Amino acid sequence: MTTDATATAPEIATKTETGRMSDPATPPTVSIIVVSYNTREMTLECLRSVVAETRTPYEVIVLDNASSDGSAEAIAAEFPDMMLMAETDNHGFAKGNNIAIRHARGEYVLLLNPDTIVLDGAIDRLMEFAAARPEAGIWGGRTLYGDRSLNPTSCYRKMSLWNVTSQALGLSSLFRQSPIFNSERYGGWKRDTEREVDVITGCFLLIKRAFWDELGGFDTTYVMYGEETDLCLRAHALGARPRMTPDATIVHYAGASEKVRSDKMVRLLRAKVLLIKRHFPAWKRPLGLAMFRLWPWSRAWGTRLLRRGGAETWAEIWARRSEWKDGWPE
Repeated sequence: MTTDATATAPEIATKTETGRMSDPATPPTVSIIVVSYNTREMTLECLRSVVAETRTPYEVIVLDNASSDGSAEAIAAEFPDMMLMAETDNHGFAKGNNIAIRHARGEYVLLLNPDTIVLDGAIDRLMEFAAARPEAGIWGGRTLYGDRSLNPTSCYRKMSLWNVTSQALGLSSLFRQSPIFNSERYGGWKRDTEREVDVITGCFLLIKRAFWDELGGFDTTYVMYGEETDLCLRAHALGARPRMTPDATIVHYAGASEKVRSDKMVRLLRAKVLLIKRHFPAWKRPLGLAMFRLWPWSRAWGTRLLRRGGAETWAEIWARRSEWKDGWPE
């Protein structure tokens, strides 16, 4: 259920060149969507960085997924001019974004994770990139970890029979920098050049509102993870060619609302199984599923034999295979 008291049009404002809030009746260029869950301090830091670093006319819509850490109250107190949707149910990432974007007024929509920090005018730079590369349809930037080292999760190549097999055989782990054996992660590419990619991660994803509506937004079958992959692949089928630029850079801490790694991986595996079912050619699907389902088993044994960390976690994930082997229910 949506709490509408804080979700009214007069509470949406845009930032001018001088940093003042402009007339809320003027439509913003971009609607920035932040879906949060129990990340109060990170969400506040994220919103502060948006205000400090953005000059493009914008609005911010924050949908809080029934956090228990006081997120909604803190956001309302510090950012009264932002639209806050304090939900009483946890909708998850996909549905949460779909709900929030219904209220967006901008020509563009930017999905921004709450565990991010906008650096060096990154949103302005991403908007400039979109204007220069309109044919892409979906745009993204570069992400860094908190220590400012490269976080390679800003974009991916779509899953294929080859890269699923490389994972199952452990080749993607042994040769992380290889563009052949770790092709899903674009192994060896430092995200330091502009490039067409298959998937832009939903932590920092820009799309025109009209195109979002044409795609029907996120498929809410993907309760957690996989939704941006599905969106990008459906967009590609309609002629979009997603692109990323290193000129728009943010910090993405990653996984801030997922405290237990095994739980996170179970959700991720469920999403990936559904992606194989939905997007692999029919003749590749059975083998793709078989190889993918072997991946946690091979990781469990590989980490144990090589005495690497994570063996117990992967063993637990394999033991829980009944939870993920068939994917999210369709």
